[in-house]
Amino acid sequence: MFDIKENLKNLPDKPGVYLHKDAYGEILYVGKAASLRSRVRQYFQSSRGMDAKVRAMVSHISEFEYITTDTEMEALILENNLIKKHLPRYNVLLRDDKTYPYIKLTLADAFPRLIKTRVVTGDGGRYFGPYADVKSANQIIDLLNDVYRLKRCAADRFPAGHRPCLHRDLGRCRGICEGNADREAYMVSVAGAAAFLNGRSRELTELLRERMEAAAAKLDYETAALCRDYLQAAHSVIEKQRVVLLSGGDIDIILSAKGEKDAHVVVFFVREGRLSGKESHHLQSMREDPPAEVVSAFLKQYYINRSNIPREILIDAPLPDGALIGEWLSALRGAAVHLHTPLKGEKKALLDMAKRDLANTALLLDEKAKTRREKDAALSAAFRAFLGIAADGCAAAARNAEDAEDARAWRIEAYDISNTGGVDSVGAMAVFYGTRSSAKDYRRFRIKTVEGADDYSSIQETLYRRLRRWQDGDAGFSPLPDLILVDGGLGHVNAALQILRAMKLDIPTVGMVKDDKHRTRGLVFCGEEFDLKGNPLLYHFTGKVQEEVHRFAIEYHRGMRGKSMLRSELDGVPGIGPKRRNALLTQFGGMERIKAASEDELARAPGMTRTAARMLWAHFSGQRGENAGAAPKRQDAER
Repeated sequence: MFDIKENLKNLPDKPGVYLHKDAYGEILYVGKAASLRSRVRQYFQSSRGMDAKVRAMVSHISEFEYITTDTEMEALILENNLIKKHLPRYNVLLRDDKTYPYIKLTLADAFPRLIKTRVVTGDGGRYFGPYADVKSANQIIDLLNDVYRLKRCAADRFPAGHRPCLHRDLGRCRGICEGNADREAYMVSVAGAAAFLNGRSRELTELLRERMEAAAAKLDYETAALCRDYLQAAHSVIEKQRVVLLSGGDIDIILSAKGEKDAHVVVFFVREGRLSGKESHHLQSMREDPPAEVVSAFLKQYYINRSNIPREILIDAPLPDGALIGEWLSALRGAAVHLHTPLKGEKKALLDMAKRDLANTALLLDEKAKTRREKDAALSAAFRAFLGIAADGCAAAARNAEDAEDARAWRIEAYDISNTGGVDSVGAMAVFYGTRSSAKDYRRFRIKTVEGADDYSSIQETLYRRLRRWQDGDAGFSPLPDLILVDGGLGHVNAALQILRAMKLDIPTVGMVKDDKHRTRGLVFCGEEFDLKGNPLLYHFTGKVQEEVHRFAIEYHRGMRGKSMLRSELDGVPGIGPKRRNALLTQFGGMERIKAASEDELARAPGMTRTAARMLWAHFSGQRGENAGAAPKRQDAER
């Protein structure tokens, strides 16, 4: 048995990370310390000065572990990694995984274009945003494309005989695909679009006003009206972005708001001196957590995987470990990051404005969080009632239902199998926390050990691989679900339960069955099927889950099937790799034309050599000979 008092004596006076565990070995809390000896001992002294959260945690601690580091900075990084991996119950946890869109200017292209993206990479492009309002981002892209006639298609090369798209026919594009565009003039337009995205709207509005007046002078009222509409659209976009009179630069403002049960953190984005948007995050936290701790935890988890860290971050009050976090953020960014609380000047005015905005929206955030909790609690209660009613002879499921925490949204995992005649079988796992799907936790599996259309064995392989990854400590497969839903009936449930029993896990497992019209009919549990018509909450949720996991499985299977079809046609030919395959399909427009092409025609395709063309022509020549005297075949059987 772990002797806490004895092990406290052996704690080193060094920086590091400590992990508190309960009697079952579950990690309760991960923390960092400049001195492990001083920090960890504090938990086991008098509880008189402790808040309720810490007292509750200490009452469950049965053992602790620690990892020493050379510096407190290393401890900070390690603490963050361990929190993300183990998701301890008593740590402040960032639950949202929102990714707001950016507008990207593809400067690496010969003729840059504007696209919307949610992934920021170091690919040479220039990113503007993020935009909390997706419609606003789309409106900005459409406006700039129309006014500056920017390139809209993604193609870089255009083969001979390429037919221009509809945008060219309507005069919305400069005809780059025809080779007539002046790149120097085009880059002037790109600079104008970039200026607008940077907050300098005067150039665009003056350009539109000049065009409108010139068209009106020529009595070209149709063009003048179009410019007038563009001008109104530009003003509409500008009004959606609040202007702050700063000298420029990128700034994030981080503010916390305490909710009824949890905490909210709001990030305000200032880009090029313009407050361009904000986003809110709900955190799993306790009311006793001070705002400084919430903000500190948020900073460490929010910026760890972001490449666009600004040079300045404004906070409402200094943090105890603010200097250390600032140093860590600077290392991530590769340049200095200033984390501070302004006391006067423009930045203080900016911070005050954000605080006033937060005061106006705090009640709304709390109300949304409350509504979400109520829905999640109602769903968990409905499942607990269902499992309890149906679990008379199912002790493990009943026990799990009783042990579930009322305040915590259940993690529900749904599984489905997709294949075509037993070919290219795939498994899909969709994850829900209460009523909300968690796309970042979705996983997909290519079935490796099952031949043919065997859904039962495929479910077993999928579930085994998921649980094995958890046993191996893979953070991407943690934590375990509170409930497993499989798309199917009693046979699918029994197949899943065999894996759970073999791995000595007790997780309620329920089947989702459909009627003849492929609509949700009921749930299968403990050998019985239960009609859901009298339980609208479970009925609608089960239908939602069935559709979502089926959609996810079908999308993955279609991708696998498409790749398989391409492989069967071209990838078996010596000398034809993915690049040549794509070039051939682009050049000829399809497999039938490739098969009918001569050796000389194949050799003229981009990237092809005479040797590769000869081998490809010889590969299909046998098929041409076989089909020469054959009668036309009906395609009905294939369909």
